[in-house]
Formats: sequence, structure tokens, C-alpha cells
Amino acid sequence: MRRTEGLPESGFVFSCFNSSYKITPPVFDDWMIILRAVPGSVLWLIQGSSEACENLRREAMRRGVDPLRLVFAPWRTVEGHLGRCALADLFLDTFPYNAHTTASDALWSGVPVLTRPGTTFVSRVATSLLHAVGLEQLSVGSAQEYRGAAIRIAHSPEELRCLKDRLVLARTASTLFDSVWYARQLEAAFEEIVARQRRGEPPSPLAVREVPRSRCAQSREHGESSTPHAV
Repeated sequence: MRRTEGLPESGFVFSCFNSSYKITPPVFDDWMIILRAVPGSVLWLIQGSSEACENLRREAMRRGVDPLRLVFAPWRTVEGHLGRCALADLFLDTFPYNAHTTASDALWSGVPVLTRPGTTFVSRVATSLLHAVGLEQLSVGSAQEYRGAAIRIAHSPEELRCLKDRLVLARTASTLFDSVWYARQLEAAFEEIVARQRRGEPPSPLAVREVPRSRCAQSREHGESSTPHAV
């Protein structure tokens, strides 16, 4: 199936489906270092404008990387995109503007995400998602650690397999992908807001009571779906 997406049948596939405006020169430098250190690997990116694709391939060549090692994925429906995500081996996040929906999509598809956290909301989303699925070790503190982790995982099939196995378990064990539970939590917040208003209380910080997941599981048994929040 890789071939139908323009990917090589063998070789490590790094991916990043973030918008091209998130790709900064330092991040692209890191990616090219990683590709040079992993022979036969490719970087799978979302297809933006023709100008953006040409610019990225030109910059790859300037950094000593065959521009054909950048593979561009055309836009698809949500279902089509989620169906192809699993063809990647490791998702390389951008910095300082992290992946948000694209990170959720990758994790749901069983693809580990490697990220770096910053000090702003947009630079900490992927780290939060990794904590939710028990893969916080993939949130690293520096560009050097980022490059080193990507290269190490690409050369370690056993480590990659363990990461992917944990994501398979997270699809049912983690609240990240439990949309029914998430909806119940939101409903609980709305109920508390209304109750406070009816009591005539002024606005104040709100701590939402946690809804037991068993209640959500019962809802799913009655036909409610559980899908990634991003869908």
C-alpha cells in the first residue's frame, strides 16, 4: 500500500502532516540531519502549494539531501487521511508551533509522535497528548535530543515496535480517544455552570467533577461512538 501513496516499499518513513508555515529553518535543518543519518528513509509531508513543495525540495538539496526523499501527500477526506497515516513509522513534530489535530491523528493511527515542548500553548499541545497516552518520553527538551531520538528509533525496530504496541493499548485505555467520556465531562461542566447561576453565585474558577469511565462505556454499548477528538 505504501507504493500507492508514493512511498518506498522499504525504508523508514518519517512523517509530518503539519501545515508548511509551521516548518521553520531550524526544524528543517534537524529533519535533514535525521534523513542523512538514516539511509533509505523518506520524509512524508502534506502537499501544500506547488511553490511550497518546490521550496522545500530546493532547501533539501541545499542541505545535501536528495529532494526526492521528500514525499508529498495530497489532501484527502478525514477517513482517507486516517487510513494512510499508519503507513508512517514516526511522526516528527514542528517547533515552536506543535502539531495539534495532526498529532492526534498520528497517535490514533498507531504512529508515535516525537516533539519538543516550549512555554506557550501552541508549543505544548503534542506533549500533553503524549502524556495522555503514556509516551511522555517522546517529548524531549532540546534539538539535539530530538535529532538523537529520531535517529535512534529509526535504527531500533524493537523500540519502535514497543512504542506502537503501547499506542494500540492506548486506543481503548486512554481518555484521549474516548469522545463519549469527553462529552460527559463537558456536560458536567455545563450543569455546574447552570447550577451556580441559579444559586445566584458570581463567576469563579470551575473544577469539573470527573465522570467515571464506566458510565461512558455503558453509553457506548447503547450505540454512541468513540472516535478521536480530531475527527
